[in-house]
Amino acid sequence: MLNQVVLVGRLTDDLEITETDNGKKVTTMILAVQRSFKNSEGIYEADFIKCTLWNAIASSTSEYCKKGDIIGLKGRIQVTNYTDNDGAKKYSTEVIAEKVTFLSSKPLDEEKSDN
Repeated sequence: MLNQVVLVGRLTDDLEITETDNGKKVTTMILAVQRSFKNSEGIYEADFIKCTLWNAIASSTSEYCKKGDIIGLKGRIQVTNYTDNDGAKKYSTEVIAEKVTFLSSKPLDEEKSDN
């Protein structure tokens, strides 16, 4: 059996590292991945995919990458379930990163215009 996903997209926010009770570093990010086709209005849409990074991958990605940077990510899909306050069963899907590749940063002139 195989559970593997490869994504290339832009970070939607700067990353913040947190630490679990047992000392593991973790960060959660949203990766905007542009679709390869245009919608009926001629616009490329994007999917916003929740990704979790652990330990060294989390540390290096948060140190070297910022909002708008393009990264490549290899990982696996993880689905968890929980019961909400009304007793309904809910599902949450995310990608657990196994490898991250830094592909490009926003040009400096774009960064200046964002401020």
